[in-house]
Amino acid sequence: MKFLGRICRVILIAAFWIGVWTFASWKVGKPLLFPSPAAVIRRLFELMQTKDFYLITVNSLWNIVKGILAAVFGGSLLAMITSRIRFLREAILPVMTVIKATPVASFIILALIWIGSAKVPTFITVLIVLPVIWTNLDEGLRKVDPQLVEVAKVYKMPLLRRLRLLTLPSVKPYFVSACRTSLGLAWKAGIAAEIIAMPRNSIGTMIGDAKQYIMTEDMFAWTLTVILLSLVIEFLFAALFNKLGGKRHRKETV
Repeated sequence: MKFLGRICRVILIAAFWIGVWTFASWKVGKPLLFPSPAAVIRRLFELMQTKDFYLITVNSLWNIVKGILAAVFGGSLLAMITSRIRFLREAILPVMTVIKATPVASFIILALIWIGSAKVPTFITVLIVLPVIWTNLDEGLRKVDPQLVEVAKVYKMPLLRRLRLLTLPSVKPYFVSACRTSLGLAWKAGIAAEIIAMPRNSIGTMIGDAKQYIMTEDMFAWTLTVILLSLVIEFLFAALFNKLGGKRHRKETV
């Protein structure tokens, strides 16, 4: 019943905002400037009937997911190191602050000069996600109770068991929060990088072309594709962590 209620809630919210979009489109009265939901969805289905749509979508998806995975791995490793070496943490903190404060467009233009258009989306994704992962995990690792750590050392608890029982429960909420925040930022930054860098076979390039040739329905359709992909990945991520959390809870109960 809870699942059905959640689905009904999602449908009602979606219907409300589609209604707002429809009314706004009707009020503007210029499809070239603000197309209706029906026109955009129709155009999206037309694009989905072509092979190029899937080639472009998979290429952009891989560029961004590759950047997210690299940033999560790098940020986690860096947090583990800086949580033990205070000087290194203090040295890295200003760099992370500068990265978070600098406009994404500046990094995109610099990356375009340094590494070429094809690698820009992945590089920008790593650059945007890395500080979020590192900041949250560093905070989580520093919140591990030092007294429990000392007790574990006194009783010579194995390292893997110490990580499972002490470190992971403390770090997990910070890691999940960081990943959820990073997913949205990664898509925004990655697609923005594609729009500016214009690599071949990418969603951002299609959005840029649609803007240049005033194909508003195409621009909305590709943007809707980005939103749907982002929602699907976030849903899969949440389902994965809920499943892992459920398994761990059952094991501890047993």
